[in-house]
Amino acid sequence: MSVSRGSSARPPEVGPGFATVWTEAPYPVLVVDRHGGLKRFNDAAQALLPAAASGDRLHEAVPSWLAEAHQRLGHRSQACPVGPLSGAINDRHFEAHPTPADNGDVVWWLVDETDRRLAEKALSTVQTRSEVLSKASSALLSTLNVSRCMEVAASMAAEHLAEAAVLIAPSQGHRIPLTYARRGSPVTQTTRTVDVADVPGLAEALQGFPPVPARWIDPAALPDWVIPDGFAGTVGSVIVTPLPGHGVPAGALILLRSSTEQAFTEGEEVFARLFAARAGAALSAARLYTEQASITATLMRELLPPVLHNVHGVDYAGSYRASMDHERIGGDFYDVHPGTRPEEETLVVLGDVAGKGLDAAVLTGKIRNTLHALLPLAEDHERILNLLNGALLNSHHARFATLVLASVRRRGGRTHLRLTSAGHMPPLIVRADGAVEEMATHGTLVGALPAVTTHTVETVLAPGDTCLLYTDGITEARGGPLGDAFFGEARLKRALGECVGLPAEAVVERIHMLAAQWLGAGRHDDMATVAISAPKTGPPTILNGHRADQPRRRKT
Repeated sequence: MSVSRGSSARPPEVGPGFATVWTEAPYPVLVVDRHGGLKRFNDAAQALLPAAASGDRLHEAVPSWLAEAHQRLGHRSQACPVGPLSGAINDRHFEAHPTPADNGDVVWWLVDETDRRLAEKALSTVQTRSEVLSKASSALLSTLNVSRCMEVAASMAAEHLAEAAVLIAPSQGHRIPLTYARRGSPVTQTTRTVDVADVPGLAEALQGFPPVPARWIDPAALPDWVIPDGFAGTVGSVIVTPLPGHGVPAGALILLRSSTEQAFTEGEEVFARLFAARAGAALSAARLYTEQASITATLMRELLPPVLHNVHGVDYAGSYRASMDHERIGGDFYDVHPGTRPEEETLVVLGDVAGKGLDAAVLTGKIRNTLHALLPLAEDHERILNLLNGALLNSHHARFATLVLASVRRRGGRTHLRLTSAGHMPPLIVRADGAVEEMATHGTLVGALPAVTTHTVETVLAPGDTCLLYTDGITEARGGPLGDAFFGEARLKRALGECVGLPAEAVVERIHMLAAQWLGAGRHDDMATVAISAPKTGPPTILNGHRADQPRRRKT
């Protein structure tokens, strides 16, 4: 009996209702007998398999994956049917769903999954790229080191976008920093003299212009300096894209694929620009931070207290601690201005500006610069302080300061001091026998009143004597057993008395150590100390029970 082709006939073993579903199904349907013969198929199957005919063996009419699936189904019991299978037919992808019949025939329903798979692939690509961009942003922004940021950007570009990447930074004179990365290999960085005009679109990218499409670039025309060492094969596809920065371009990125890899698609070019935007932003932020850090370091060198040492036979030492442990500068300061000749006075300044932090530190810089300009008038402390007072009153700073000036001169083997306080705590002197004296100098603070009034005292440091200048951060350090008591002047004097015979550096270190121990973990103001020590040249001369070089003293 002859068997007609197509969907005009229906399987005799199924009812009329099934025939309607079978013939009018929107996707291909095949009826195959238990022996692998093709019995029936609908119009959709005929369009998909135009060479198929009823009566053909299944393996002759359909791809091997479907024929093998039918064969495997015949070896299974109906209690354990085979699950959905899938494979390609022509240029489309189908899932095959079998429906076994009682007589051993199998109806195969072929569902076109091509569009769904393309959508899933596109969604997966978008998700993967979003993860890459998120990972890139996190990795790039985790460092503010320009070189490290360039290394991370090139490495991630080679790993996720291409086989190799070259990051070109803005030129440094006639030389250009280059960062090379190959997938799975270490990143290398160098600075070379190259001609960016040899690469189409590179000069424009370095100026921030939009990228040239990859199809316009001939990979064979690339200069040798673009190809990283060890790149396998010949270059088959190239992307050149700018790295946009904050206001100015941050560089450019070249992506390379070998001829054995798939060429860059338009979607990959768009993704490369998105990646480059994040890399450019991170590089720009790193460069901005580096520039600001350099400027800050330059300014800090001017604001930080100087390192003190022996000047004209007198030992000097200073110590400073800002109110916040993470800061290096604040409102306390000190300076030592040596005379040009040994017989000239050395001016020592220690001060305390109202407030803390950077704002106070800026004013300390103004005060220190003003005092430096007034050094020719150092013989008259009160005049210096009044001129400084006028400068502060005429500035935009609404702050005041307390200061103490000490003019030091070595003369005839003795160390002579002139001390003047402007609203500041009077200096303390520890003598070689352990006695501690408070110098009776006083005056009004600077920057608050129309004029400054002061009282200057003079004294002499015998060999082994030390004069201590300090700020109220020491005496007002709040701590102790209950955490609410000031360190106070009495404790400071006792501590200073225990420093007899110590060098100047050891004196300031011990005072700061004791104040820090008293504080514990508590908050504190800025702390600054300066020690002025006369060298030990021999025992002092004693007349009538008193030292000849210092007849007046008040023992504490």
